[in-house]
Amino acid sequence: MRLRRHPSALDNPKISVVIAAYNEKATIEEILRRVLDVEIHKEVIIVDDCSTDGTRQILENMASRKTNGEFGVAAQDGGDRVALQDLRFYFQPHNQGKGAALRKGFAEATGEIILVQDADLEYDPRDYGKLLEPIVDGRADVVYGSRFLGGPQRVHYFWHYVANRVLTLLSDISTNLKLTDMETCYKVFRREVLKGIEIKSDRFGFEPEITAKVAKGKWRIYEVPISYAGRTYEEGKKITWKDGVQALWCIIRFKFSD
Repeated sequence: MRLRRHPSALDNPKISVVIAAYNEKATIEEILRRVLDVEIHKEVIIVDDCSTDGTRQILENMASRKTNGEFGVAAQDGGDRVALQDLRFYFQPHNQGKGAALRKGFAEATGEIILVQDADLEYDPRDYGKLLEPIVDGRADVVYGSRFLGGPQRVHYFWHYVANRVLTLLSDISTNLKLTDMETCYKVFRREVLKGIEIKSDRFGFEPEITAKVAKGKWRIYEVPISYAGRTYEEGKKITWKDGVQALWCIIRFKFSD
């Protein structure tokens, strides 16, 4: 039997990978290499959120060299050169938070599909295939990559795991969705989903806000398992209990307002 093509399937769509970066000097070049290694039709939009550890200088050097017509730049981490062709750079005038950086990246994206990528190495771009498949095939408008559906992962902090599951449960109660990982970085959207959404949260409140607004839009949502290599605070992890409190407030706020 011949497999029929879904009417809303996409033919070789352009993928906009949006990376919000803040103080990720140790990983920024490697994550760019890993993203660029994925063989898809893409643009990579990097928004530096006014980093103070040298990340901004690394990215400014890349942007300058690309403007001068260079195709690659030597990496400061001692690894392979970073190709510049698919990269686009934006620099926030002052530190505003992940949500604000993503808002800027979304506004600049030109692809039919927009994928959120963190600037650390916790999330593996080799998972892009499974994340993109439901949208490219025409079955989904939004895909979340879940750390709790069986993919390989470095062992979490226990209380981070509990907080993630509690916040996801409360979000599910509020939105009537059945997600397992609302707080995941890996969120992928058809362009038209984000076109009608105004992101108001500047920090990590982005996660519950976008989930609430996607739910209100009645979009087709899929979850797929992903791998996860969670890092320690000594390795640069930034989210704290204060961000958990903010996420709880955002779940309540965006249940009743836009």
